[in-house]
Amino acid sequence: MSDRKEHWEKVFATKQENEVSWYQPVPHTSLQLFKDHNIPKSARIIDVGGGDSYLIDHLLELGYTHLTLLDISEHAINRIKARLGDKAASVTFIVSDILDFQPDAPFEVWHDRASFHFLTSEEEITKYKSIVSSTIVEDGLLFIGTFSDEGPLKCSGLEIKQYTEDRFTTLFLPQFENLNCFKEDHLTPFDTSQNFIFCSFKKKN
Repeated sequence: MSDRKEHWEKVFATKQENEVSWYQPVPHTSLQLFKDHNIPKSARIIDVGGGDSYLIDHLLELGYTHLTLLDISEHAINRIKARLGDKAASVTFIVSDILDFQPDAPFEVWHDRASFHFLTSEEEITKYKSIVSSTIVEDGLLFIGTFSDEGPLKCSGLEIKQYTEDRFTTLFLPQFENLNCFKEDHLTPFDTSQNFIFCSFKKKN
């Protein structure tokens, strides 16, 4: 077991959902991205590093029918399966490190909130970009959120990489067009604030 997987298995095995900083009973910002871009209910969507977040629950309620959730932690996947009950049968679950992910089919929407910033080496970042670029269809969308340059330097005891709009745009060129970026404060369950940057990119033809 890799150090990264061991870390996240321990987190999800020992902490309740509201005992982690990223907890959101309603992921308003992510849901708004789907609404703003008029994502069809039939779109093939993957939530990367979603853990046991509530995004999948809400997307199911909105009528989305082709949902995939990838997370490195089997404990996280089992927790959301238990919460969803019978609805879990409508979701494809994948336990994998994102850097080992080999998709069977392309996706029209790739969503990643607070997972990408844990990849801190240039090698990891380059590999992530390669996987994203080869997995998203032409004109497909990449929604990504990380700590901004005004946000924390660590999360869950791990160092992270901060981003700005310029850093994101440079990173995903030339394969992706930057549609929009904005910053937002996330209030944690511990009444602390974390500044995020969210960006929407479109895969070029």
